[in-house]
Amino acid sequence: MNSVVNRRGLLAATAATGLTLATVSFARAEDRSGPGPDGPHRTRTVRGTLPAGSPDYVYLPVEVPRGVAEFAVSYTYGKPPVPPGAQGNALDIGLFDERGTALGGRGFRGWSGGARTSFFVRADAATPGYLPGPVRPGTWHIALAPYTVAPEGLPYEVAVTLRFGEPAPTPAPVYPPERAKGRGRAWYRGDCHVHSIHSDGRRTPAEVAAAARAAGLDFINSSEHNTTSAHAAWEGLWDDDLLILTGEEITTRNGHVLAVGTDPGVFVDWRYRARENRFGRYAHQVRRAGGLVVPAHPHATCIGCNWKFGLADADAVEVWNGPWTPDDEIALAEWDNALVAAVRNPGDGGDGPGRWLPAMGNSDAHREPDRVGHPQTVVLAESLSRRAILAGIRAGRSYLAESAALTLSFGATDGRGGHAGIGERLRAAADAPVTVRLEVSGAAADCTVRLVTDQGVLLTTPLPAAGTGVVEWRTTPAHAAYVRAEVRHAPAVPGLPGAFAALTNPVFLDAAAGTAG
Repeated sequence: MNSVVNRRGLLAATAATGLTLATVSFARAEDRSGPGPDGPHRTRTVRGTLPAGSPDYVYLPVEVPRGVAEFAVSYTYGKPPVPPGAQGNALDIGLFDERGTALGGRGFRGWSGGARTSFFVRADAATPGYLPGPVRPGTWHIALAPYTVAPEGLPYEVAVTLRFGEPAPTPAPVYPPERAKGRGRAWYRGDCHVHSIHSDGRRTPAEVAAAARAAGLDFINSSEHNTTSAHAAWEGLWDDDLLILTGEEITTRNGHVLAVGTDPGVFVDWRYRARENRFGRYAHQVRRAGGLVVPAHPHATCIGCNWKFGLADADAVEVWNGPWTPDDEIALAEWDNALVAAVRNPGDGGDGPGRWLPAMGNSDAHREPDRVGHPQTVVLAESLSRRAILAGIRAGRSYLAESAALTLSFGATDGRGGHAGIGERLRAAADAPVTVRLEVSGAAADCTVRLVTDQGVLLTTPLPAAGTGVVEWRTTPAHAAYVRAEVRHAPAVPGLPGAFAALTNPVFLDAAAGTAG
């Protein structure tokens, strides 16, 4: 028999991250039902309404007795029509075990956001997005996250089912290796922002890996929203031709950030806002786990997507997310402004640019017809390994391309044998002639090259109809502190820039007394 428990309103305050409802108890012996098709089990249902203005996280405690083999949850919530301009209801969900809900995620057992209406965890298996493992006795917490709440409130119903019995053994997770065969020092193509059924994607990991190979990629980064469950889901999918990095899309209410290439199994919490001044702590955790901190789609218009934490703790920034849209154009302009600031504020040595953030491009692919690898980040790395790929991204030795069909080479030389490639510095006298050279192949017939410096766009020229060509431009370090290249399609709207085909990180031209070094 099912038992219905009515709980209306928030009953107890916890930490700054949320509020706690009254506890649902299964501790009594009579809470076990007789055998059924699913074995002995018991279900309790909680109903309530979250008012407008509810905290970001509301926790439903569940007392779990001994002898539980599986913890299962299903939920529904009301979606009443709302007037134009008002927010409707959206309720995310996740789970923490008996180790608690404290920030840092020690008790984290899974998150599905709003992607599914039911889930389970047991020792040997779990719903994608959730972590298998023993269902130990103690107080577990279902995390309800009212993403948006309609003016009249958000009515919800949560059904909790405990199934009793002996647990199966928990299998040891198998994680992707940190190195693939690769081609030695080479340009490697990757997509560090992809989703599968382990968050709100519709592709299985096998389908993601197949799409990556079809797109000509050498590496991908597992980046599910607020969960690490996919880290152990790639067994049999890597090979000499595909490196699979593990990470997370840390999805806060004040923006999303990619943890790229973290140690497998490392979970990074997301339950904070910019005003709480906690982000630096979790950015440090990403780096301590060997990964990079990359704000994702910083000017996206979805609720909670706009990046509000600043860039001081970032290692790179995603300026191109999926098909080129106006918010990418804004991200590009902001990134370029940051480059200008870097060259106006030299580093500690007094010459060269100050700290600057490389640009990345990723697909954020979730489902068909989203294209994995559109766009992609093409990285110069010493090997196809986690360490080498992340080092190349961190150094900005990379360019962004809409597909593997497009290849480019970009650099600057002076008259004394000095050369610098993407992400590098060419030191020359302030008035020394410098030749910037861009070679493009595989672009569409309608593409135009733009060379951009700290002074703005200084050269615009069409590519030949074949989409392959060479552009050379002469300048001096006094005239251009950096140069970067854009390859754009013809404008879809007259007077506006066309969508990107490719974008390079800058080559820096450092004015120095004397000759080039």
